[in-house]
Amino acid sequence: MSEPAPTESQNPVPNVDPWFDWLTHRRQGGDKIGESAGRDVERYRERVLDGAKLEPGMSLVDMGTGDGLIAFGAIARTGPTLRVTLTDISPALLRRAEEVAVRLGLRGQCTFLQGTAEQSPGVASGSADVVTMRSVLVYVQDKAAVAREFHRMLKPGGRISIAEPIYRDEALNLESLARQLVNQPEGPATRDNRLFLRWKSAQMPSTMADIDASPLTNFSEHDLVTIFERAGFSDLHLELHIDTRKLAAQSWESILDAAPRPNTPTLREVMASRFTKEERRYFESVVRPQAESGQTYYRDVMAYLTAVKRS
Repeated sequence: MSEPAPTESQNPVPNVDPWFDWLTHRRQGGDKIGESAGRDVERYRERVLDGAKLEPGMSLVDMGTGDGLIAFGAIARTGPTLRVTLTDISPALLRRAEEVAVRLGLRGQCTFLQGTAEQSPGVASGSADVVTMRSVLVYVQDKAAVAREFHRMLKPGGRISIAEPIYRDEALNLESLARQLVNQPEGPATRDNRLFLRWKSAQMPSTMADIDASPLTNFSEHDLVTIFERAGFSDLHLELHIDTRKLAAQSWESILDAAPRPNTPTLREVMASRFTKEERRYFESVVRPQAESGQTYYRDVMAYLTAVKRS
């Protein structure tokens, strides 16, 4: 009996707490963050903290704190008088961050609150000097609500410093590739492109309707400025950083089991659901040697935005 052809439907990954699972395991396809990803994460943190302009005695709210990367980095920079509120949608990640705070001897400076970026009632209005955030808006449909919530939390003259990945161009490139392949004659290059598209379209919107509907791709760096300006912020400054880098060599197993984002299938899961057995063998023969020898590149597009609440 022949193997059924793969479907083009999305392949969501069910999990009780996908945020915790991704940050602690699925992001790197194992238990240890890769060299390239580690450098990226540190760079994001330092750039956000540069924009925060923290001073001793200030009050910081770190939204979508994850495992506390920015929050603990802020304390390390600013000292023991900085008061930090760490908020996250995931109770498991908050517990993990609290364990880190205890281990580092920082628990007394920290408050841990569960909440969403759009609504964190545990943070009093006008109580924060600075709000920081990294890679959260891409998972929020109502981005304007987040900007308004930041405005509510901040004291007059308080500031935000955020970093958000911009995926819209990547998604538009997939949409363009899909249109090109419709009339492209069959051949080795076409086959490779079709398999590539089948892989990436499982992890990223690739039709105009999906691109415009998904919180991951329905905004650009220009939209970020407009959203926060309309919420009552001034002195906005946005820097778009586009970096193309070579990935460090990785084992094939870690490549198969790494998910680029929460609620996103891994390459192993995509191949199992969207590729035939023969396609899986062929795709591995093409991709594996490049990945394991460190001959693949990736593009990192990150928008850094700072702004001040009008007095």
